[in-house]
Amino acid sequence: MCDLVLASTNEGKRAEFARLLTGMPVRLCSLAAFPHVRVSADLESGETYAENAARKALAVLAQTGYPALADDSGLEVDALQGRPGVRSARYGGPDASDAQRAALLLGELAGVPLERRQARFRCVLALAWPGRGLWLVEGICPGWIALAAAGEYGFGYDPVFVPAAAGGRTMAELAPEEKNRLSHRAAAVSRLRPLLVALARGETPPGGEALPPGLDGPPAAQPPGRR
Repeated sequence: MCDLVLASTNEGKRAEFARLLTGMPVRLCSLAAFPHVRVSADLESGETYAENAARKALAVLAQTGYPALADDSGLEVDALQGRPGVRSARYGGPDASDAQRAALLLGELAGVPLERRQARFRCVLALAWPGRGLWLVEGICPGWIALAAAGEYGFGYDPVFVPAAAGGRTMAELAPEEKNRLSHRAAAVSRLRPLLVALARGETPPGGEALPPGLDGPPAAQPPGRR
């Protein structure tokens, strides 16, 4: 039973979104509840976060009939001309681990002083609602790249990213509740909340885009959690 499917198999990401959406009138579930659903890696081959997030949300909506939430996010480092950016999850190759990607990033910044290591996490969320439309929201967390990895929380590049508002600690040194106040996903979810509230009430909030043919008909059957 769920009201909103997260278009991700990343358990760390699912847990983070579950905390961020606490109190919302929807029940979040992961793709693990839909073993027949396939989200191809090709869906993340776009040139922008928005393109990738929209592709994933629409693919999950088409295969499940449920409202779908997808995110695409990345780390943008000024000294690397914005890399790894939209390729963050595949930096160093598709088989590289989080630790390997973080180590690659630190290696590329070897010798770059702290005052020139400005960076930001950027997140774009795509919300696809059957029969209603597609909405995109963005969140940014500014900061810089640490000189060395630190911390045990989080995932991805969290051990090497220092949020500007974290008092010099990396994202991975922040407890989950503190990270959820500062992160790029938290900023994006704060913009998503009023959309979810309106849609759960049966309203259609402004700012949405039309769904592709085949997904723009009557709303899907009421999800079990709202019967």
